[in-house]
This record gives sequence, C-alpha cells and structure tokens, in this order.
Amino acid sequence: MSALSRAEQLTVAGVFGLVVVAGVAHYAGIASIPAFVLAALALAGLAHVVSFATEQVGRRFGPGITGVMQSTLGNLPELFVVIFALRAGEVVVAQTSILGSLFANALLVLGAVIVVGSRAADGPVMRFRPRLPQDTATLLLVTIFIIVVVGISLASHDPASRHVQTISVVAAVALLGVYLAWVVPYLRADAAASQGSDPAEHGEPLVPLAISAGLLAVGGVGAAFVSDWFVAELRPTIDQLHISEAFAGIVIVGIAGNAVENLAGIVLAHKGQADLAISVVKNSVAQIAAFLYPALVLISLVFKHHLNFALEPVYIGALLMSALAVWQITGDGEAAAFEGWALIALYVMLAAVTLYE
Repeated sequence: MSALSRAEQLTVAGVFGLVVVAGVAHYAGIASIPAFVLAALALAGLAHVVSFATEQVGRRFGPGITGVMQSTLGNLPELFVVIFALRAGEVVVAQTSILGSLFANALLVLGAVIVVGSRAADGPVMRFRPRLPQDTATLLLVTIFIIVVVGISLASHDPASRHVQTISVVAAVALLGVYLAWVVPYLRADAAASQGSDPAEHGEPLVPLAISAGLLAVGGVGAAFVSDWFVAELRPTIDQLHISEAFAGIVIVGIAGNAVENLAGIVLAHKGQADLAISVVKNSVAQIAAFLYPALVLISLVFKHHLNFALEPVYIGALLMSALAVWQITGDGEAAAFEGWALIALYVMLAAVTLYE
C-alpha cells in the first residue's frame, strides 16, 4: 500500500486548480455562462476525486458503509443549494433541486449504472444484493405517501389543506425516525458481513485510509462550495438561455449537483463492483427522500420562506411512478441493460415535460 502515484497527484492537483479557477471566475464577476461552465467542470473534477477515494475506502469496508459515506458527502451540494435558495427566497428552485436530485439518481444515474454494469458482468445481467434496492423502494414509498396525501388534500380543499406546513413538520420528524430506524441496523449488518468476508475480495487499497478519507472530505466540501458558485450563476444563465425554472432545477441542478454519484457509480459499475455501485446510487436516493428532504423542511423553519411536502400534481405522479419503476427493475437483485435504458428513457421524458413547465 502506497501513497498517491505521480499521475494521481497530478490529477488531484489539476482538479483543485480547476476549482480555484472557477472560484476566481465567480468572484471576479466574469460573464455568467462561462462562470457557469467552469463551475460545472469543477464539480465533475471533484466527482472524479471522490469516486477514486470511495473505491479505496470500499476495499476496506463493506459496500453498505462505503455507500452511506459517499452518498452523505455527495449530497452536501444539494443541502447547500437548497439552504442558499431558501435564504434568497427561491422556494421553487429549492424544491425542484430536491426533486431533481431524486429523479437524477433514481432514473438517470441508476439507469446508466445498470447499462454499464450489465456489460461488465459475466452474464447478460448485472447482479447485486437485493436488500438495499428493496429498502430504498420502501423509504421512497413512505416519503411519497405524505406527498400524495398532501396533494390530494390540497386538490380537494379539505380542512387539512389549511395546515400543510404543520403536517409537513410532523411528517418530516416521522420520516427522519424511519430513516434512522433503517440506517443503523443496515450499517451494523453490513459491518458484520464485511468482517466475515475475505479482504482480498475487493482488492488491496492503493492509498492509506487517511488519504482516502481526506480526499472524500475535501472533495465533498469542495463540491458544496462549487455548487454555491454554480447556483449563483444559474439565475443569469436561465435568463440568457430562456429555459424554465423547473428544467433548471430538476435537470441542470439535478445532474450537476449529483456529479459525484454520476461518475462514482458508473466507474464502479464499469469495474465490476456491482454491490458498491448500486450502494452508492441507492443510498443517495434513500438519503435524499427520507433524510435530506425532511431535514430541510425542518431547517427551513428558520427562514422567512418555508419548505413543505406540497408539490405540483405532475411531479407527484412522476415520483410515484419512478418509485414503482425502480422497485420493479431492481427489487429482485438483478437488472438487464434494457432496464437501465428504460430508466434513462423515463428521465428523458420527464426532462421534456419540465422544459415546458
């Protein structure tokens, strides 16, 4: 086991150099679109750093623990994006950013991972442990339950519709309780399974744990700062390109804010590490739905503009159908390439709808 190689050192240095350039572009006040592009490239570079560090950590611990660690760091940009948007009074951008993260991970990224992973597998399908996909589907459906109920209440104008914020706070606390009740036993079971497995199964780590952890931490925090610059240039870019807020939040921010999971999951799938690839993506979906979204509902109470579980009907339907599609495709612990393409197709169709919202 050694420290970073010369090539890896140059790659990391290049990525952080790009982050510095993106920061200079942001604070120097250059044109919005070039600054926007630089921030997006910096996010992609940080995604590469985090994907490398995640793979190294994954060679020491089980895929479950590694997936939770990576998705937690990878979801930092979404946390900061929503907080900054709420502080600025951009409630639509805040809410569509969360939805964009969910749709991007559950449809686009998972679909790409399945396509790449099925080609890297020995047989015609990608195989993985079925427990996490099933658990993720359950957490998604629990979150969507309150979203559907609130949506029906608002559509029917019943008495409960006048108390959506209070209901959302109660639901947020309940969802966080469900998430903790799931994640603690899940991590314990994964740690126990990893202790009984052969360490050579995942390969020998190439770098010390301290370096891997440092790269994960710096990459995740760096992604949060770059995401702030990215969002700061988003509004002028939207105005100049004449695109809708829904498309910007659900598609552009959803993809850019999840660059870490995008690249990390695909790289791991290409290397045949199916369990870790699925864990990275599925843990991110579970965290966004049952942890990040309800946590942000509670955090928003300190701002003038509050976040809740009231969504437009088109997104309620899209969330419900997405959860059912993900459950159908991954619930049995295997997925073929065409099923991955089906998830990507669902994302493309949703993106087309948001373009005209």
